[in-house]
Amino acid sequence: MTTIKGVWTLADRISGPVREVPVELPPGTAAVTVRLSYDRSAGTLDLGCAGPRGFRGWSGGARSEYTVTADWATPGYLPGEIEPGVWLVLVGLYRIPDEGLPYKITVIAHRRPPAVPRDHPARGVRAPRAQHREPAASRRGAPALEGLRWLAGDLHAHTTHSDGSLGVHELACLAADCGLDFLAVTDHNTVSHHAELSSASALAGILLLPGQEVTTDLGHANAFGDVGWVDFRKGPDEWAKAVRDRGGVLSINHPVAGDCSWRHPMAPDRPRIAELWHWSWWDRTWGAPLAWGQAWADDLVVVGGSDYHRPEEGHPPGAPTTWVLADPAAGTAGIIAALADGRTAVSASPDAPLLLRHGDEFVAIGADGLVLWGPETRAVVRGDRAAFPARPGAHRLETPRNEVMALCT
Repeated sequence: MTTIKGVWTLADRISGPVREVPVELPPGTAAVTVRLSYDRSAGTLDLGCAGPRGFRGWSGGARSEYTVTADWATPGYLPGEIEPGVWLVLVGLYRIPDEGLPYKITVIAHRRPPAVPRDHPARGVRAPRAQHREPAASRRGAPALEGLRWLAGDLHAHTTHSDGSLGVHELACLAADCGLDFLAVTDHNTVSHHAELSSASALAGILLLPGQEVTTDLGHANAFGDVGWVDFRKGPDEWAKAVRDRGGVLSINHPVAGDCSWRHPMAPDRPRIAELWHWSWWDRTWGAPLAWGQAWADDLVVVGGSDYHRPEEGHPPGAPTTWVLADPAAGTAGIIAALADGRTAVSASPDAPLLLRHGDEFVAIGADGLVLWGPETRAVVRGDRAAFPARPGAHRLETPRNEVMALCT
């Protein structure tokens, strides 16, 4: 057992928000356990791990301990061979008081792997099978277009692999019960949840899109697709390039949401996808998200996300709902292609008023009495289903008191 003690200072945080504490693991190590101790009432430290061959996991401030073995690992971490040599305990200096924050790191090199914890996914799935629901597009009467169909989903959700309270299988079943066709699982700064997506998708009958919420002090972004781990310690231009080169798409998350608003500078070829409609946009007469979007990109692609963590927060998966016009036979690749092409719309829920750009028409569903607004469009919707000529630019449905009810790229 190795114990490392010290004090993180405000100067440490300013000079680099993620610090690497090296630890030597001898040959024959079958597992490693790391424990981080500090006064949580005084500050906040994040926790992660890298082995001699690179990234092995991240749990942020959600955990103070992790174990990695050849066959299983604490959620948020990647199981695999325990290579002898120098391992790095990653410590994120998220909140450090002026007087400094004392800490203790304990590292245990196990000669035999510990038993799998009782509640670990490796012991088997206990989630209830989701109820069968008719696809959202057919429930709503959304039209098809040249082999493409509208799919309803949520592009932002968390599990026990970061700071959520549900396992991957439980979350998938909940999202299916909420009437969604797809869900992106976007745990913070890790991809350990990706290994469970296939079995959870089969159990729940819902498409699960691999994701990672790249999380920093200056803003968050979602990397969508089977693109591997994105190093959050680098700059956002490097995230965007890595995701693009690996065939995925990057979305700027909740750009005006409190202390996690987007404050990173970026090159002119910035990602055009942005989560303008986040659950925290609770007063939709507040125009700041729309104003930010207009300033960010002329060809903005609008998406939404519930940022689901736990039931008691009161906003379920699909609040809001992102709709994509995709090839249903292409699976998650079809969703990626739809996002990249900007075939998106956002509604408050799967069954809320909906505005779709469908070929050369706007189709408004369940929107009687709302107002269609766009750069060159002003019209009142009459009837449960109405069509209007599609014009360039992002459009929205509003109430007469200017509350946003639906968005359309």
